[in-house]
Amino acid sequence: MMTAAQMRAARALLGIDQRQLAELAGVSLPTIQRMEASDGNVRGVVETLTRVIEAFERAGVELIGENAVSRDGGRGVRFRQARQPRG
Repeated sequence: MMTAAQMRAARALLGIDQRQLAELAGVSLPTIQRMEASDGNVRGVVETLTRVIEAFERAGVELIGENAVSRDGGRGVRFRQARQPRG
């Protein structure tokens, strides 16, 4: 699964806009816009999601799932789980 926040962050890492991502993935601009407007996990046709993920991977961005280990190492950014206050 990929979240809308991951999509936006991946685009930011690459320094590209939504139109450029659409071109790289071979999908329409409105499709990218809908995907990024999602709340939480991106929903859509499996083939479209796959195209977007593969476009990021070809460009050198690895999308890391929750509790997953980065397979290739390197630098990156990820959210960490919020710690529960002790008390």
